[in-house]
Amino acid sequence: MTQDTISRRRALKLGGAALAGTVAMPFYARRAFAAEPIKLGSLLDGTGALGLEGRRMIQTTEYAVDKLNAAGGLLGRPIKLIAYDTQSTMQLYSQYAQKLALEEKVDVIQGGITSASREAIRPIFDRDKTLYFYNTQYEGGVCDRNVFCTGSTPAQTVDHIVDYALKNWGKKAYIVAADYNYGHITASWMTKFMKDGGGSVLGTDFFPLDVTNFSSAISRIQQAAPDIVLSALVGANHSGFYRQWDAAGMKGKIPMGSSVFGLGDELTTMEPSTTNGIITCYGWYNSLTTPASVDFVKGMQAKYGADVTDLSELDTATYDGIMLWAEAVKKAGSVDRDKVIDALETGITVETPSGKVTMDPKTHHTIRTAYLATPKDRKWDILQTFPDQYPADTGGACDLVKNPKTNKQFVPTL
Repeated sequence: MTQDTISRRRALKLGGAALAGTVAMPFYARRAFAAEPIKLGSLLDGTGALGLEGRRMIQTTEYAVDKLNAAGGLLGRPIKLIAYDTQSTMQLYSQYAQKLALEEKVDVIQGGITSASREAIRPIFDRDKTLYFYNTQYEGGVCDRNVFCTGSTPAQTVDHIVDYALKNWGKKAYIVAADYNYGHITASWMTKFMKDGGGSVLGTDFFPLDVTNFSSAISRIQQAAPDIVLSALVGANHSGFYRQWDAAGMKGKIPMGSSVFGLGDELTTMEPSTTNGIITCYGWYNSLTTPASVDFVKGMQAKYGADVTDLSELDTATYDGIMLWAEAVKKAGSVDRDKVIDALETGITVETPSGKVTMDPKTHHTIRTAYLATPKDRKWDILQTFPDQYPADTGGACDLVKNPKTNKQFVPTL
């Protein structure tokens, strides 16, 4: 059985309602509210190549909406979740985005995993003036007044991975990355941070998401003999790289840092010999022992079962996005898009499982804590903590307060 098949089967267990369309509101909530519901649309990959990451994000969305409704909803109105499984297919992203914006007329969209999916739907929501939250750690740089990004960016995380590598392993890197805009731009950030730190990149390989065999890439890396491998590989198929790297006997020879590893169920499905020692940096790990973090894990396990042990930043960033939006709705006293944007641009702060999370008015990204960590026998060992990390290194080019009509993605200058 392939990893993709496993991901599909696991995702299907999430429940047909969440994957097929409108999620029914609990009976107690329907009786408690008389007002017209506020509509929250969700587009996430419950199945397909990104089902590995998407299934928990879907559950987190349900969990957050249920939590808000249990507390009385927003503005005295219930929140109605309308969710679609986009099945890791760009055509479905575009199709369901138009359905949510034009037919369902939702008040906000929370969704998208890959940067390709974000860029497939972002123009639709811009055109139809539907507020959009993208809750995935990504390559950074999106500057669009209608879009709010809650996941960590390379300026908050990848720089710490590279800095650790330069100080502990050496100056020569080899990069392997996914062959779409996330992988390409993240590889550029990796290259920039290596050069800024006095290092160099010996080679960079890009792989489509359906690639599962990395033997030729491993041979090229062996021949190049770098001090470190930096990975921006994505999804269930690409997880095979780490097993093949270990099987080739390279695990103990060349250390590795990754901008994506561990955002799925890698720690629970791979052997510790494969995962131990890989350096990562995210906005949250499930080993954090703060009260808010512990409560989030317990709440998810109470709702979905004790086997929910593979939660990641993708899930807490999803939670952050919904809670930041909810706080902005309360502050605005309305779900009107422009009023909610104005509220968000006041620099709203929420306390979440990740810690203190503040919306940066200029970039529409979050100011947050980042954590450097490595797997150790199926658990995350947090090595360093970096508070108040700003989201973008664009030289001030993105300032949506001064220039609200800006609509582009800034990329690093090498």
